[in-house]
Amino acid sequence: MKKRKSAGIYFVLPWVIGFILFTLLPMIAAVFISFTDWSIVGSNTQWIGLANYREIFQAEQFWHALWITFRYAIIAIPLVIVTSFTVSVMLSKNIRHVGIYRVIYYMPAIVSGVAVSIVFRWILDPNNGLINFMLSWLGINGPNWLYDPEWVLPSYLIMAVWGAGGGILTYLSALKDVPTSLYESAEMDGANQFQKTWYITVPMMTPIIFYNLIIGIISAFRKFTDAYVLGGAGGEGEFYMVYLYEQAFAHYKMGYATALAWILFIVIMFLTVIVNVSKKFWVHTA
Repeated sequence: MKKRKSAGIYFVLPWVIGFILFTLLPMIAAVFISFTDWSIVGSNTQWIGLANYREIFQAEQFWHALWITFRYAIIAIPLVIVTSFTVSVMLSKNIRHVGIYRVIYYMPAIVSGVAVSIVFRWILDPNNGLINFMLSWLGINGPNWLYDPEWVLPSYLIMAVWGAGGGILTYLSALKDVPTSLYESAEMDGANQFQKTWYITVPMMTPIIFYNLIIGIISAFRKFTDAYVLGGAGGEGEFYMVYLYEQAFAHYKMGYATALAWILFIVIMFLTVIVNVSKKFWVHTA
Protein backbone atom coordinates (compact mmCIF):
# COMPACT_ATOMS: atom_id res chain seq x y z
CA MET A 1 0.00 0.00 0.00
CA LYS A 2 2.85 2.36 0.87
CA LYS A 3 4.58 1.58 -2.45
CA ARG A 4 1.39 2.33 -4.39
CA LYS A 5 1.01 5.62 -2.54
CA SER A 6 4.63 6.57 -3.32
CA ALA A 7 4.11 5.72 -6.99
CA GLY A 8 1.04 7.98 -7.10
CA ILE A 9 3.02 10.85 -5.58
CA TYR A 10 5.76 10.45 -8.19
CA PHE A 11 3.20 10.54 -11.00
CA VAL A 12 1.61 13.72 -9.63
CA LEU A 13 4.93 15.41 -8.75
CA PRO A 14 5.74 16.75 -12.28
CA TRP A 15 2.36 18.48 -12.43
CA VAL A 16 2.81 19.94 -8.92
CA ILE A 17 6.29 21.25 -9.80
CA GLY A 18 4.98 22.73 -13.06
CA PHE A 19 2.06 24.37 -11.26
CA ILE A 20 4.35 25.95 -8.67
CA LEU A 21 6.96 27.16 -11.18
CA PHE A 22 4.71 28.33 -14.01
CA THR A 23 1.45 29.30 -12.27
CA LEU A 24 1.70 29.92 -8.53
CA LEU A 25 5.04 31.78 -8.44
CA PRO A 26 4.16 34.01 -11.46
CA MET A 27 0.85 34.89 -9.80
CA ILE A 28 2.63 35.87 -6.59
CA ALA A 29 5.12 37.93 -8.61
CA ALA A 30 2.24 39.59 -10.48
CA VAL A 31 0.65 40.66 -7.19
CA PHE A 32 3.92 42.34 -6.19
CA ILE A 33 4.42 43.96 -9.61
CA SER A 34 0.93 45.47 -9.54
CA PHE A 35 1.97 47.53 -6.51
CA THR A 36 5.11 48.89 -8.19
CA ASP A 37 6.14 51.40 -10.81
CA TRP A 38 8.11 49.20 -13.19
CA SER A 39 8.81 50.17 -16.78
CA ILE A 40 10.14 46.68 -17.73
CA VAL A 41 12.94 48.38 -19.71
CA GLY A 42 15.11 49.41 -16.79
CA SER A 43 15.93 47.65 -13.55
CA ASN A 44 14.49 50.38 -11.31
CA THR A 45 11.37 49.19 -9.51
CA GLN A 46 9.62 51.54 -7.11
CA TRP A 47 7.00 50.42 -4.60
CA ILE A 48 3.96 52.70 -4.94
CA GLY A 49 1.27 50.70 -3.14
CA LEU A 50 -2.27 51.20 -4.47
CA ALA A 51 -1.31 54.09 -6.76
CA ASN A 52 -1.74 51.99 -9.92
CA TYR A 53 -5.25 50.96 -8.91
CA ARG A 54 -6.24 54.53 -8.03
CA GLU A 55 -4.91 55.75 -11.38
CA ILE A 56 -6.79 53.00 -13.24
CA PHE A 57 -10.19 53.82 -11.74
CA GLN A 58 -9.66 57.52 -12.49
CA ALA A 59 -8.74 56.91 -16.14
CA GLU A 60 -11.55 57.44 -18.67
CA GLN A 61 -9.78 55.16 -21.14
CA PHE A 62 -10.04 52.26 -18.68
CA TRP A 63 -13.81 52.68 -18.31
CA HIS A 64 -14.15 53.07 -22.07
CA ALA A 65 -12.27 49.81 -22.76
CA LEU A 66 -14.21 48.00 -20.03
CA TRP A 67 -17.54 49.22 -21.43
CA ILE A 68 -16.64 48.12 -24.97
CA THR A 69 -15.72 44.67 -23.68
CA PHE A 70 -18.88 44.38 -21.54
CA ARG A 71 -21.09 45.49 -24.42
CA TYR A 72 -19.49 42.97 -26.75
CA ALA A 73 -19.75 40.15 -24.20
CA ILE A 74 -23.43 40.79 -23.44
CA ILE A 75 -24.37 40.36 -27.10
CA ALA A 76 -21.72 37.98 -28.42
CA ILE A 77 -21.94 35.26 -25.74
CA PRO A 78 -25.66 34.41 -26.14
CA LEU A 79 -25.41 34.92 -29.90
CA VAL A 80 -22.56 32.41 -30.22
CA ILE A 81 -24.23 29.91 -27.87
CA VAL A 82 -27.52 30.00 -29.80
CA THR A 83 -25.70 29.71 -33.13
CA SER A 84 -23.51 26.82 -31.99
CA PHE A 85 -26.43 24.98 -30.43
CA THR A 86 -28.70 25.43 -33.48
CA VAL A 87 -26.01 24.27 -35.91
CA SER A 88 -25.17 21.31 -33.66
CA VAL A 89 -28.80 20.17 -33.58
CA MET A 90 -28.91 20.29 -37.38
CA LEU A 91 -25.60 18.46 -37.70
CA SER A 92 -26.74 15.74 -35.30
CA LYS A 93 -29.23 14.50 -37.87
CA ASN A 94 -28.38 11.40 -39.85
CA ILE A 95 -28.15 13.06 -43.24
CA ARG A 96 -25.94 12.42 -46.24
CA HIS A 97 -22.37 13.79 -46.05
CA VAL A 98 -22.99 15.11 -42.52
CA GLY A 99 -19.31 14.53 -41.67
CA ILE A 100 -18.26 17.00 -44.34
CA TYR A 101 -20.63 19.62 -42.99
CA ARG A 102 -19.27 19.10 -39.48
CA VAL A 103 -15.71 19.66 -40.68
CA ILE A 104 -16.73 22.82 -42.56
CA TYR A 105 -18.47 24.34 -39.53
CA TYR A 106 -15.64 23.41 -37.16
CA MET A 107 -12.74 24.61 -39.36
CA PRO A 108 -12.93 28.29 -38.26
CA ALA A 109 -12.12 27.17 -34.70
CA ILE A 110 -8.67 25.87 -35.73
CA VAL A 111 -7.60 28.79 -37.93
CA SER A 112 -5.03 31.23 -36.56
CA GLY A 113 -6.49 34.41 -35.10
CA VAL A 114 -4.14 36.63 -37.11
CA ALA A 115 -5.07 34.87 -40.35
CA VAL A 116 -8.78 35.27 -39.55
CA SER A 117 -8.25 38.98 -38.85
CA ILE A 118 -6.50 39.53 -42.17
CA VAL A 119 -9.27 37.71 -44.05
CA PHE A 120 -11.96 39.76 -42.30
CA ARG A 121 -10.08 42.96 -43.06
CA TRP A 122 -10.87 42.20 -46.70
CA ILE A 123 -14.39 40.83 -46.07
CA LEU A 124 -15.36 43.97 -44.13
CA ASP A 125 -13.64 46.40 -46.48
CA PRO A 126 -16.26 49.07 -47.33
CA ASN A 127 -15.11 49.45 -50.93
CA ASN A 128 -13.95 46.03 -52.11
CA GLY A 129 -15.19 43.75 -49.32
CA LEU A 130 -17.21 40.60 -49.86
CA ILE A 131 -20.14 41.62 -47.64
CA ASN A 132 -20.70 45.00 -49.26
CA PHE A 133 -20.27 43.41 -52.69
CA MET A 134 -23.06 40.93 -51.92
CA LEU A 135 -25.24 43.71 -50.46
CA SER A 136 -24.82 45.66 -53.70
CA TRP A 137 -26.59 42.81 -55.53
CA LEU A 138 -29.67 43.69 -53.45
CA GLY A 139 -29.29 47.38 -54.15
CA ILE A 140 -28.07 48.09 -50.60
CA ASN A 141 -25.23 50.50 -49.99
CA GLY A 142 -23.17 48.66 -47.38
CA PRO A 143 -21.84 50.41 -44.26
CA ASN A 144 -18.25 51.36 -43.57
CA TRP A 145 -17.97 48.60 -40.95
CA LEU A 146 -14.73 49.05 -39.00
CA TYR A 147 -14.33 52.60 -40.33
CA ASP A 148 -17.62 53.77 -38.82
CA PRO A 149 -17.82 53.86 -34.99
CA GLU A 150 -21.49 52.74 -35.06
CA TRP A 151 -20.62 49.62 -37.09
CA VAL A 152 -17.50 48.48 -35.23
CA LEU A 153 -19.43 46.30 -32.76
CA PRO A 154 -21.55 44.61 -35.48
CA SER A 155 -18.31 43.88 -37.34
CA TYR A 156 -16.89 41.98 -34.37
CA LEU A 157 -20.20 40.21 -33.81
CA ILE A 158 -20.07 38.91 -37.38
CA MET A 159 -16.62 37.52 -36.64
CA ALA A 160 -17.88 35.95 -33.41
CA VAL A 161 -20.73 34.16 -35.22
CA TRP A 162 -18.33 32.98 -37.92
CA GLY A 163 -16.18 31.33 -35.24
CA ALA A 164 -19.12 29.81 -33.36
CA GLY A 165 -18.17 26.34 -34.59
CA GLY A 166 -15.73 25.95 -31.71
CA GLY A 167 -18.50 24.73 -29.40
CA ILE A 168 -20.01 22.30 -31.87
CA LEU A 169 -17.97 19.31 -30.70
CA THR A 170 -19.19 19.52 -27.12
CA TYR A 171 -22.80 19.94 -28.20
CA LEU A 172 -22.61 17.03 -30.64
CA SER A 173 -21.12 14.79 -27.95
CA ALA A 174 -23.86 15.72 -25.50
CA LEU A 175 -26.62 15.25 -28.08
CA LYS A 176 -25.54 11.63 -28.50
CA ASP A 177 -26.29 11.04 -24.80
CA VAL A 178 -29.90 12.25 -24.97
CA PRO A 179 -32.06 9.10 -24.62
CA THR A 180 -33.99 8.38 -27.80
CA SER A 181 -36.82 7.01 -25.64
CA LEU A 182 -37.66 10.57 -24.61
CA TYR A 183 -38.20 11.60 -28.22
CA GLU A 184 -40.23 8.46 -28.92
CA SER A 185 -42.48 9.15 -25.93
CA ALA A 186 -42.93 12.75 -27.05
CA GLU A 187 -43.88 11.63 -30.56
CA MET A 188 -46.48 9.27 -29.12
CA ASP A 189 -47.97 12.25 -27.26
CA GLY A 190 -48.14 14.23 -30.51
CA ALA A 191 -45.20 16.60 -29.93
CA ASN A 192 -43.80 18.37 -32.99
CA GLN A 193 -40.11 19.00 -33.75
CA PHE A 194 -40.01 22.37 -32.01
CA GLN A 195 -41.64 20.99 -28.85
CA LYS A 196 -39.21 18.06 -28.74
CA THR A 197 -36.28 20.45 -29.07
CA TRP A 198 -37.55 22.94 -26.49
CA TYR A 199 -38.81 20.51 -23.85
CA ILE A 200 -36.32 17.65 -24.27
CA THR A 201 -33.14 18.68 -26.10
CA VAL A 202 -32.61 22.07 -24.46
CA PRO A 203 -33.10 20.89 -20.82
CA MET A 204 -30.85 17.88 -21.39
CA MET A 205 -28.19 20.13 -22.92
CA THR A 206 -28.13 22.73 -20.14
CA PRO A 207 -24.95 21.32 -18.50
CA ILE A 208 -23.08 21.80 -21.79
CA ILE A 209 -24.68 25.21 -22.29
CA PHE A 210 -23.47 26.13 -18.81
CA TYR A 211 -19.94 24.98 -19.67
CA ASN A 212 -19.90 26.96 -22.93
CA LEU A 213 -21.31 29.99 -21.11
CA ILE A 214 -18.35 29.99 -18.70
CA ILE A 215 -15.89 29.52 -21.57
CA GLY A 216 -17.67 32.28 -23.51
CA ILE A 217 -17.35 34.75 -20.62
CA ILE A 218 -13.63 34.08 -20.33
CA SER A 219 -13.08 34.29 -24.09
CA ALA A 220 -15.10 37.49 -24.52
CA PHE A 221 -13.22 39.36 -21.82
CA ARG A 222 -9.89 38.09 -23.15
CA LYS A 223 -10.61 39.19 -26.72
CA PHE A 224 -7.38 40.50 -28.17
CA THR A 225 -5.94 39.19 -31.46
CA ASP A 226 -8.53 40.37 -33.99
CA ALA A 227 -9.20 43.56 -32.02
CA TYR A 228 -5.48 44.39 -31.98
CA VAL A 229 -5.05 43.67 -35.70
CA LEU A 230 -8.25 45.33 -36.96
CA GLY A 231 -8.91 48.07 -34.41
CA GLY A 232 -11.95 50.23 -34.98
CA ALA A 233 -12.91 53.82 -35.72
CA GLY A 234 -13.40 56.19 -32.80
CA GLY A 235 -11.60 53.83 -30.42
CA GLU A 236 -14.56 51.43 -30.54
CA GLY A 237 -12.20 48.52 -31.18
CA GLU A 238 -10.09 49.10 -28.08
CA PHE A 239 -11.12 46.13 -25.99
CA TYR A 240 -9.84 45.65 -22.46
CA MET A 241 -6.98 43.34 -23.45
CA VAL A 242 -5.85 45.76 -26.17
CA TYR A 243 -5.77 48.57 -23.61
CA LEU A 244 -3.80 46.33 -21.23
CA TYR A 245 -1.31 45.40 -23.95
CA GLU A 246 -0.77 49.03 -24.95
CA GLN A 247 -0.07 50.05 -21.36
CA ALA A 248 2.45 47.23 -20.95
CA PHE A 249 4.32 47.25 -24.26
CA ALA A 250 3.62 50.64 -25.83
CA HIS A 251 3.84 52.85 -22.73
CA TYR A 252 6.09 50.44 -20.76
CA LYS A 253 3.90 50.67 -17.64
CA MET A 254 4.19 47.05 -16.57
CA GLY A 255 3.04 47.65 -12.99
CA TYR A 256 -0.05 49.49 -14.26
CA ALA A 257 -0.77 46.75 -16.81
CA THR A 258 -0.41 44.03 -14.18
CA ALA A 259 -2.94 45.83 -12.01
CA LEU A 260 -5.26 45.90 -15.03
CA ALA A 261 -4.78 42.14 -15.38
CA TRP A 262 -5.78 41.55 -11.75
CA ILE A 263 -8.89 43.71 -12.17
CA LEU A 264 -9.82 41.64 -15.22
CA PHE A 265 -9.26 38.46 -13.23
CA ILE A 266 -11.61 39.71 -10.50
CA VAL A 267 -14.29 40.71 -13.04
CA ILE A 268 -14.19 37.31 -14.75
CA MET A 269 -14.19 35.48 -11.42
CA PHE A 270 -17.14 37.55 -10.18
CA LEU A 271 -19.19 36.82 -13.31
CA THR A 272 -18.24 33.15 -13.17
CA VAL A 273 -19.38 32.89 -9.55
CA ILE A 274 -22.71 34.54 -10.41
CA VAL A 275 -23.31 32.11 -13.28
CA ASN A 276 -22.26 29.19 -11.09
CA VAL A 277 -24.70 30.21 -8.35
CA SER A 278 -27.52 30.65 -10.86
CA LYS A 279 -27.10 27.19 -12.42
CA LYS A 280 -29.31 25.55 -9.77
CA PHE A 281 -32.26 27.43 -11.28
CA TRP A 282 -31.79 26.42 -14.92
CA VAL A 283 -29.23 23.61 -15.32
CA HIS A 284 -30.88 20.19 -15.55
CA THR A 285 -29.08 17.44 -13.65
CA ALA A 286 -30.03 13.80 -14.00
